[in-house]
Amino acid sequence: MITPRRQFLAMGGGLGAALLFSPSIKAAPAVTIEMRGTSRGERIWFAPVGLAVSPGTTLRFVNRDKGNSHTATAYHPANFDRLRRIPANAAPWDTGFLLPGESAEIVLKVPGVYDYYCVPHEMAAMVGRIVVGKPSDASFEGPAPATDDVTAEVLDAFPSVEAIIARRLIDPLPH
Repeated sequence: MITPRRQFLAMGGGLGAALLFSPSIKAAPAVTIEMRGTSRGERIWFAPVGLAVSPGTTLRFVNRDKGNSHTATAYHPANFDRLRRIPANAAPWDTGFLLPGESAEIVLKVPGVYDYYCVPHEMAAMVGRIVVGKPSDASFEGPAPATDDVTAEVLDAFPSVEAIIARRLIDPLPH
C-alpha cells in the first residue's frame, strides 16, 4: 500500500497534493444567508436581506427558523411562471422547501441584481436582494423593471442597490 503513494509522489503528485492542500489556495468559504423567524411565527425574514458579492461566490441558504420551512426562490418564469428579476443570462434557482436546520447552496456567476423570495412567505415580504459584481462591470444588469407580479410591500422590502453596494451587507430591520 505504501508503494502507490510513493509512485504518486515520484510522478509529481506531491506537488499537486501540496497545491491542493496549501492554505494560500483554499477555496473561499460560502457566504451564509439565514432564513429566520420569531418563536411564534408572526415575523419571518432573510438575514441579510441585502448582500453584495463577487461573481462566483457560493451562497448557502440555511433555515434557522425552528417553526417553519422556507425556500429561496429566484424570481424567474421557470419558477412558478414569475416575472424575471435576475440577470437575463443567469440561471434561476429554487432551493425547494428547507426544514429547520437544512441548507442549500448556489453559485451566482453573472453580474447583476438578483431578487428572490420564500414561496410560502412572499406575501409577508420574506424577500432578499443580492448584487453580484459592480454596476461598472460591462455585463452588469440592474434591478428588474418588472413590478406587475409583486405587491408594493414586497417592493418596499428590497433594499436599494446603492445601499447594498455601499454597505455590502444589509440586515433586516430590528424585530
